[in-house]
Amino acid sequence: MSELEDVSHHIHDRISSIHLMLDLSMVELPQRKKLGQEFVALEKLLEEFERCVGRQKEQIKQLKELEETFQKDLEDVQHLKENIPVHMPRKRGPANGGEPVLTQKEADVQPAQSENVKKTNKSVVREIEVITMPEYESIPSYMKGRVSYHQLNAAVLSINAAVTAKYKIFRQSAKTLNSQTRKLHQRFKDQEMKGTKGQYFVVDDDIREFTQMKADKRFQGILNMLRHCQRLRELRGGGVTRYMLSSSR
Repeated sequence: MSELEDVSHHIHDRISSIHLMLDLSMVELPQRKKLGQEFVALEKLLEEFERCVGRQKEQIKQLKELEETFQKDLEDVQHLKENIPVHMPRKRGPANGGEPVLTQKEADVQPAQSENVKKTNKSVVREIEVITMPEYESIPSYMKGRVSYHQLNAAVLSINAAVTAKYKIFRQSAKTLNSQTRKLHQRFKDQEMKGTKGQYFVVDDDIREFTQMKADKRFQGILNMLRHCQRLRELRGGGVTRYMLSSSR
């Protein structure tokens, strides 16, 4: 705005000078000539003033466009924040390189968790980690087919649900189960073999029993991708294909 103010001051000075000349009772020829020069200078200043106003208007327009862009970016970030995919890994790190910061609720339950750590470890079921975008992009196109990144991770969540449901039953005493669940317990036991000791696995029947997925050709393609990403491996025996959760990638 300083440029516009400078031009305004110049115009004001010129107008004051013209008023002074017009107030003279006797206008001599030299004064008339000077008066004409003042009018010419004033006209040039008015033209410069109009150009300054035009530049200011253009700057205001650009600032408004920039404000709209920032507002849209802010709305996009807010939308992303409110719609984080459920399968996105979330890790809480230590604050300022020190000890992890606990909420009051976490601090209250921490002693109880410490006392029952052995019991908790026994009830923990290993899960398949979600596929990261770089891993998904590393899968060959012929293997991915039409399965999207989100569809692949949705399948990971379904398999994890089947693993959790299976081992929740398998770890219970058969005497505490009803007849239908006892049959499942016996099937899980029959499918165990030397190579599965201490490992977690599911079979096609588990997928059908505990998820809404179909153990079809598309599912086999998803299993191929998970094997490619070192999330699963196969173990065959007794006419059954076991999909073993990899202990390490």
